Amino acid sequence: MNDKIARVTSWRRALLGRLLPNGCALCGGDSDEALCGGCAAQFFGPAAAVARCPRCANPLPATENSGSALTFGHGPNSTPGSGPPFLHDLGSSLCGKCLAEPPAFDRTLVAADYVLPVDQLVLQLKFGHRLALAPLCARLLRDAVLSHPDYTLPALLCPVPLGPRRLAERGYNQALEIARPLARSMGVPLHARLAVRVHDTAAQSSVTPERRRQNIAGAFVVPDAALVAGRHIGVVDDVMTSGQTLNELAATLKRHGAACVSNLVFARTPPH
Repeated sequence: MNDKIARVTSWRRALLGRLLPNGCALCGGDSDEALCGGCAAQFFGPAAAVARCPRCANPLPATENSGSALTFGHGPNSTPGSGPPFLHDLGSSLCGKCLAEPPAFDRTLVAADYVLPVDQLVLQLKFGHRLALAPLCARLLRDAVLSHPDYTLPALLCPVPLGPRRLAERGYNQALEIARPLARSMGVPLHARLAVRVHDTAAQSSVTPERRRQNIAGAFVVPDAALVAGRHIGVVDDVMTSGQTLNELAATLKRHGAACVSNLVFARTPPH
C-alpha cells in the first residue's frame, strides 16, 4: 500500500510539474526547485563566499582579513544558547567601524549581499507577496549559519517586528515568514512576539543616513523580560542596511538582560 501511495504521489507531482512548470526565482529557467542549481552555485555557493566582519557582516578588505576569526561559545563547557559568546582576537577580525563604534549586537551572519539579482528574492517576498520564497530564504540562511562551526546557535529566535500600520498594509511580516522555517530547520524555538514595535517609524530606507538612529530610537519593547534574561537571542531579518534597526533592537534586548544578541539576516547591503 505504501509503495502504491508513493507511486501515485510521484505521478501527481510529475503531472503538476508539466502543467505548472517551475521556474528559477532568479534566472527564470526551468527548475524543479525555487532556485536552479546554477544560480544556487553562483550566488550562494562556496565561490560566492566573501570574508566578512563577524560583528556587522560587512565585507572585509584584504588588509583586514589576515587575523583569526571570532569564536562563539566553543569552550569545553559550552552548550548551544547557554550564555554569552567567548570573543577572541577581536582586534584582528573586526572591521574598523566595529572597533571604533561597537554595536549592541555581538554577531551577524548573512546568506548573501543585497545586490542584483539576489535582491529580487527579497523584493518579491517583501512587496510581491511571494510568500513561497520565505522557505527558500530560510534554507539559504540556515546553510550560511551552519557553515560557521564557531557559532553557537541561539536559545531563542526573534523576528524583527513590524509596526501595526505597516503590518496591516502588507498583511504579513517578511522577517517572521523567514524565521518560521528557519527555526524549524535549526531546531531553535521561535517567539514571534518576543519584541514588539510600539512606534510606526518611517521606513529606514526613506530616511537620510544621519537620521536613521533617531528615527528608530525607542521603537521596541520586550513584554516578557524573563524570556530574554541571560540568554543568547537570535534576531531574524530579511535585509540589513545601515544596521540601526538591528542595533536598536539588540540594545533593547540587552537592557532586558540578554546575554548576547546575534543577527541572522538573509541579505546584507554592501557599504557604498
